Amino acid sequence: TRCARALASLGVHGIVLTNAAGGLDAERPVPSLMRIEDHINGQGVSPASEEDMAWATPYDSDLGAAIDRAAEEESIDLYRGVYAGLMGPTYETPAEIRMLRWMGADAVGMSTVAEAIAASAAGARVAAVSCISNLGAGITGEKLNHEEVVEAGKEIADRFCSLLEHAVPHMAAILDE
Repeated sequence: TRCARALASLGVHGIVLTNAAGGLDAERPVPSLMRIEDHINGQGVSPASEEDMAWATPYDSDLGAAIDRAAEEESIDLYRGVYAGLMGPTYETPAEIRMLRWMGADAVGMSTVAEAIAASAAGARVAAVSCISNLGAGITGEKLNHEEVVEAGKEIADRFCSLLEHAVPHMAAILDE
C-alpha cells in the first residue's frame, strides 16, 4: 500500500493493478482474464480512513472501459467480476470458496484490494485485471497444484501483455482529459 500511495504522491494519475487469482466459476476457462469491477475486502483491515472511502468502488469505470475496448479490438476474451481479497498466503478451503461464491465473488486472491484502496484514497484512478490461474478448492474435486498455477500464467502471458499494451494508449487518453 505504501507503493500505491507513493506513486500517487509522485503524480501518477492512473494505476493498473494485476494479479493471479483463483476462479470461482467453473463455466469460465482457466486460464482467463477478468477485469475487476469491484471487490470484497476479506482482509480485516483497510489502508484508508472513512473520509478517503467516499467512492462506491475504487475501480475507475472509464479506465475499465478502456481495458474492455482494448480486449475487443484485440479479440481477447475478458470477463468482468468481483475479486475477493483474503489474507493468505494459502489456498482457500472448499467451504471458503462456497462462502465467497455466495457473497458474489468471481475470483479470490491475496493482493490488489489494499493497493486499490490506498491508490484511490491517494487520488489515483485505478483499474485491475486478474489472471484466473486455477479454479478454487472443491470446484473440480482435484487437489490444487502450484505448478499448474505457474503453467496457467505462462500460457496466458502473451494475451495478458497484449491486453495491457493495447489498453495503455486508451487509458492515457482518458487520464489526459
